[in-house]
Amino acid sequence: MYSLKEAWIKISGTVPFDGWNGRMYCVQTDAALTFRTNMTQGFLLAYTFTLVLEGQLTINYNGREITLNQDTLYIYSPGMQVTILSASENYRGICLLVDEHQALDTDTVRNMIRIAYLPVIRLSEPVIAIPKDLAVRLANRMEEFIYYLKSDNGNKEIIMQHLYALFLLDLQSALNPTAPTESLHKRTEEIFIGFIRMLPQNFVRHHDIGFYAGLLNVSTTYLSRVVRQISGRTVIDYVNQYLIIEATFLLRTSKLSIAEISDRLNFSDQAAFSRFFYRLRGVSPKQYRRQ
Repeated sequence: MYSLKEAWIKISGTVPFDGWNGRMYCVQTDAALTFRTNMTQGFLLAYTFTLVLEGQLTINYNGREITLNQDTLYIYSPGMQVTILSASENYRGICLLVDEHQALDTDTVRNMIRIAYLPVIRLSEPVIAIPKDLAVRLANRMEEFIYYLKSDNGNKEIIMQHLYALFLLDLQSALNPTAPTESLHKRTEEIFIGFIRMLPQNFVRHHDIGFYAGLLNVSTTYLSRVVRQISGRTVIDYVNQYLIIEATFLLRTSKLSIAEISDRLNFSDQAAFSRFFYRLRGVSPKQYRRQ
């Protein structure tokens, strides 16, 4: 799997500028740059928010073809299977990329989970048509990101964290402008954050909910309830998402045999891995590698 920094180097051959920490980036996009992202789509451990400023973009999202028009926002979540299919000659967009754990790294943005980040992790429809005035506001926020990324302002990291929080609040108004602010108990929030933090380091060896509940000193039932309450998903959904990302990544980028990949990901045998892969991707590992 690619971190945001690794993905950007894969796409462009270098980091955007010296000293970039790889946590956030924002860039104006065109058809050529957008097509290059196909090299890392599905393997990127970051959220991306792409606003179409002009023209059209057509994507395949988990097997479904979707066309994005002007003033449409497309949200990529880690592990989603996406392919850029076509872009009009006049396509222009602006894209904000945020490392998967950036929202949990600081109190400033972490406090936004309950009121803004929550709709994003629950999002089942990746494309939102938004009113013109909101599209302009989001574009302006993203332009500010671009300005501060390369500025010499000593407080630019803090400023960008606040800009991201404001961006999420504006996004919430696009998703559900009449929804009341959800309030989460601090313990509930801490358990969810703890689970999300420990998952990338442990999913390869530990596929069972009991392991994560044990590290968090809670029951499996309580952990399941917390994760479902906040995300609308199950613990196993999250584990499987990481496993399928890593499995497809290894099938695509390594010369490991399917049996070796199965063993690396701690499946009981190759048959169990193949069943898992087919259930989540609709093809066998062998067929996926051929494609």
